[in-house]
Amino acid sequence: MTAGFPKLSAFVLLAASAAAFAAAPGEGYPARPVRVITAQSAGSSLDTIARIVMNQISEASGQQFVIDNRGGAGGTIGLEIAARATPDGYTITAGASSSMIVSTFTYRKLGFDTLKDFAPISQFVNTDAVLIVNPGVPAKTVKELVALAKARPGKLNMASAGVGSSSHLSGAMFSTLAGIDTVHVPYKGGGPMAASLVAGESQWGVGPSGAFMGHVKAGRLRMVAIGSKQRSPLFPDLPTIDEAGVPGYEYSSWNGVFAPRGTPRPIIMRLHALIQAALADREVARLYAAQGVVPRGSKSPEEFGAAIKADYARIAKLVKVAGIKPE
Repeated sequence: MTAGFPKLSAFVLLAASAAAFAAAPGEGYPARPVRVITAQSAGSSLDTIARIVMNQISEASGQQFVIDNRGGAGGTIGLEIAARATPDGYTITAGASSSMIVSTFTYRKLGFDTLKDFAPISQFVNTDAVLIVNPGVPAKTVKELVALAKARPGKLNMASAGVGSSSHLSGAMFSTLAGIDTVHVPYKGGGPMAASLVAGESQWGVGPSGAFMGHVKAGRLRMVAIGSKQRSPLFPDLPTIDEAGVPGYEYSSWNGVFAPRGTPRPIIMRLHALIQAALADREVARLYAAQGVVPRGSKSPEEFGAAIKADYARIAKLVKVAGIKPE
């Protein structure tokens, strides 16, 4: 019996070593393709911005980060799926402030809780909202659009990417502060929203610049003003909505990457490092500039998480100003 103890001890040590190796989930990550649930439709601002950074991460990591578009219901459908995913690092989420925060105030019931169900990894861009019109609309300034809407109450259609989306909130806020009456027409994502404006089904809207830049460059849509507090270095000649005729208007949103709550810390940190490296790449900056956005990462997952919590208070005030009620 005594002679068997050394063999047993060796076995125990071997098992302990194997367990220790298995307990280091960051080692060799990612070892297979990673699914990136993007909680908006293909062609939306979030989709375009996420693809740019995920393509860079795929090259750097040697594994594919595959975009899985799950639009609809202001992005909440995709987020519910993402929240229930296995927390092993092989399903992550690209989300926007509209679906991750605004939806809390615009939907009576959600299948997820942003603060409880997700682990923040990093922001990757801050997006200014832009006021867009169909070129056929006889309004080239904010004041002209407001005057047109007041002359034709209830006749102009305001497109959005869905109830609870950033374009819904930013557009409703514009209507409230400008004192105009237009018809809200929600679509299933930023792509369909932009298409409706190009087709003339809707006459105006406010949304993230990335969803419209291709159409703007092609002359299919016209940017009238920007929703930020100050003019953007990317559009120096574009006035802010505030200075152009609607005092007090300010709206911007963020896009970021999340994992299901419970994802191991080493994997979170590995993803954070991959994202920061991608955002520092000149080609990513160039592609983002073409979309009208500037890369903006996070110093740590904790910094991003703190920013999300602070944003709740800001969004709550905007929802009240816009008069949006849960649906």
